[in-house]
Amino acid sequence: MKQDNQANQDEVSREAILKRLKRIEGQVRGLHKMVAEERECESIVTQLAAVRSAIDSVGALVLNNYIKICAPRGDRTDPAVYESMVRVVGVWGRVRLGE
Repeated sequence: MKQDNQANQDEVSREAILKRLKRIEGQVRGLHKMVAEERECESIVTQLAAVRSAIDSVGALVLNNYIKICAPRGDRTDPAVYESMVRVVGVWGRVRLGE
């Protein structure tokens, strides 16, 4: 029973992430069109900020899911589980610090 509940949580999380990524995809297409049509720079920068915020939000969800769902699947005494978590957090941190 607990396993089924966990699978449902995974599916809902995946659907929410996919929905957000689809929205980001539409925003990026809109940005492409704005640049092609030589729209004003302020509007383009505003939309770029919105896309960046949306990506940050999705990244936080994926990182949260990784910590809550993926990492606990391993043996808690296995150092590889913790090393993996450190790598994932480090990668996400580098992406965000590169601004």
